[in-house]
Amino acid sequence: MQTEHFDVLILGAGISGIGAACHLERKSPGKTYAILERRQNVGGTWDLFRYPGIRSDSDMFTFGFNFRPWSEPKVLADGASIKGYLRQTAEQYGVDRHIRFGTKVTAASWSSEEQRWTVTAETEPGGKVQVLSCNFLIGATGYYNYDTPYRPAFPGEKNFKGPIIHPQQWPENLDYAGKRVVVIGSGATAITLVPSMAGKAAHVTMLQRSPTYIMTVPAIDPLSPKLRRFLPEMAVYRITRARNVGLQRLLYQASRRAPKAVKRLLLAQVKAQLGGKVDMKHFTPSYNPWDERLCVVPNGDLFKALKKGSASIVTDQIDSFTAKGIKLKSGEELQADIIVTATGLNVQLLGGVQVDVDGERFKPKEHMTYKGVLVEGVPNAAIIIGYTNASWTLKADIASEYICRVINHMDKKGYGAVVPQAEGETPVENETVMGGLSSGYIQRAADNLPRQGSKRPWKVVHDYVRDVPVLRYSQIEDGILKFSAKVAAVATKPKKATRKTQAA
Repeated sequence: MQTEHFDVLILGAGISGIGAACHLERKSPGKTYAILERRQNVGGTWDLFRYPGIRSDSDMFTFGFNFRPWSEPKVLADGASIKGYLRQTAEQYGVDRHIRFGTKVTAASWSSEEQRWTVTAETEPGGKVQVLSCNFLIGATGYYNYDTPYRPAFPGEKNFKGPIIHPQQWPENLDYAGKRVVVIGSGATAITLVPSMAGKAAHVTMLQRSPTYIMTVPAIDPLSPKLRRFLPEMAVYRITRARNVGLQRLLYQASRRAPKAVKRLLLAQVKAQLGGKVDMKHFTPSYNPWDERLCVVPNGDLFKALKKGSASIVTDQIDSFTAKGIKLKSGEELQADIIVTATGLNVQLLGGVQVDVDGERFKPKEHMTYKGVLVEGVPNAAIIIGYTNASWTLKADIASEYICRVINHMDKKGYGAVVPQAEGETPVENETVMGGLSSGYIQRAADNLPRQGSKRPWKVVHDYVRDVPVLRYSQIEDGILKFSAKVAAVATKPKKATRKTQAA
């Protein structure tokens, strides 16, 4: 079997993978590369999720790429708009020609002798095996399992006569008009579903085990339309982006330094919007702000639905499912025709790809990340993991820029391999690259994620302002990155990626 070789292989055509490819085009032109995407479309998360109201939970001026403005007025964009933005970006930079859809990567193996990765993939559907190789591997698959969401089993589920649906597996053309719907959960998905389904459904009940902090943001940015009257689009984007980065950071830091004050502020905002129509116990968490991810709603749409009466909120625990709904620990029974389990996701690194380095299986929890991008002991490889306390793309952008810097430096110096090596550094126990959030999905994934070290470059700070100088401007050769001279070339047959349908 002829192995097709590339300078770079990118796993995933979501926001991280499309961004990485665009940065390669911009910063490392001439590199041969392919994007291997299991699905049949770009978008990743935004192609997978199809539930009503699917939208970003970060503002689009920071969730958009730093090199291509988000020009629509929406602050929290719907899934279709985000997917369109990604598709247009891929087309503008020509990376759409390098995407191989329907390509499921199953294994990646590094050989120090050859200084290359060998990647095994299967076409979907069909299962035809492909073997590719590359000099540098970029994992841009996001951080959760697309096949299997987090779905705890509830007592008596078989008794319920209606459909039980997880948002990650939303059925096409589900008719919920005039139906009673119970949404189990209190995170970003639940607070999006409830107002989106309310009105069309007979009634929507949000059933939560415990409350979450929820903050209202404007649906339409008030500043950018005014700035566009006299400034170019990119200038407006950068100004708005810088403002939002600053506000995000200010809120997060205030939450860590003065949690009681921020808690009072957030709860006062909620109370004012509810107008005394809903008990504040449903919006008063037991933890401090940003111990778990803060949820946002545009123009308070959730609160409006609750005030109107088309939706309600219940804080209780499930005793069992019944034929007609859910019986709670309190003894109350919630009537339902449809139950939606917005119970979260399962974290999965690299989309479940089996990784070997010189014959040794890669076990993420035994490794740290270097500058939150490269991986300790793993040559010529990077994993793009965005921020948990700000927009994902802020980190994805500067991580990709750093990867290009490393690749360009290796070309300039004639290096064939680079690997971060920690000497005497002890990982911080129980602290993963996802940071210190106590969210359930992060806690469940502790054994499947790389660890942090006690200080930089092994410590992940989740701070865009501090990461920018480190990833954009710091010296590449710092004594921690170990470089090897390029070995004699192995016979290969390079092949530039053609139209994106070739391997579908």
